[in-house]
Amino acid sequence: MTDLVCVGEILIDLTQTGVTEQGVPLLAANPGGAPANVAVAAVRLGVRTAFLGKTGRDGFGAYLARVLRENGVDVSGLRTGSEATTLAVVTIDPTGERSFRFVRGADRSFSPEDVSVRLLEQAKAMHFGSVSLTGGPARAATLFAAREARRLGLLVSYDPNYRASLWEAEAEAVQWMRTPLPLVDVLKLSEEELPLLTGVSDWEEGTRLLEEQGVRLQFLTLGEKGVFCRFGGQSALIPGVAVHVADTNGAGDTFLGAVLSRLLPLGAHPLDALDFDTVREIAAFANRAAALTCSRSGAIPAMPSLAELSEG
Repeated sequence: MTDLVCVGEILIDLTQTGVTEQGVPLLAANPGGAPANVAVAAVRLGVRTAFLGKTGRDGFGAYLARVLRENGVDVSGLRTGSEATTLAVVTIDPTGERSFRFVRGADRSFSPEDVSVRLLEQAKAMHFGSVSLTGGPARAATLFAAREARRLGLLVSYDPNYRASLWEAEAEAVQWMRTPLPLVDVLKLSEEELPLLTGVSDWEEGTRLLEEQGVRLQFLTLGEKGVFCRFGGQSALIPGVAVHVADTNGAGDTFLGAVLSRLLPLGAHPLDALDFDTVREIAAFANRAAALTCSRSGAIPAMPSLAELSEG
């Protein structure tokens, strides 16, 4: 039995770890891809998770499959293809903020035929992001999986993870990032993504508009300021956790994995069992998880366990 199925890209984050004496950047080949990150974050916090996506039939692909298995993620829905495993080159400025450059490969060829409906039928929730909506067969596969999840009555989670360099134009991004919203129950988005989805920047108004479209539970992440939550017509800002930032890569994915780890034990229809005080508690827990990830380097390697958060 699976609690959560994550669908989308899995890739190698070539993440800057420093520079040589000559100022040449040093890069580490970290496992990554937002849905894969969420899968591992959720497993480390006690959720039985499966991943659906595609790697190349190469050394990096084998490494990514091994990382998922070693972290307890079900990889029976992970496919391999003839293209190389996708890369994301992640450079980090002195404040810890990231910039991305993608070398797309096998993740884009994940097709509707590759989707394991069997795993969805066994699950309680399905999560996906917008990187796999940028084009190719992966767009159709992601929307197919989300529609199947909705049909099956699963909790559907979405992260409109905007990466400008992956889209031909902002208008195209807006179109496809908005397309899945009628299928979505839980939404995690950034301050930058709110106007793309709603046309407004105001937290209260933007999240209210999304609630009117049927997105019941929302988390607008605001970096060190914390997270703005909306549920059941109520909203609140939950303060962030102060931390020395080593690397923000994977923080949002950790946050969402933490949210799902607290929602899924609430039952078959977790949002029906939810009240706003519990939303506040979930957001505070997820803030702590994300902060701990930010204090360490890499995405998956930096994600906390439930024991670490229990100690805090």
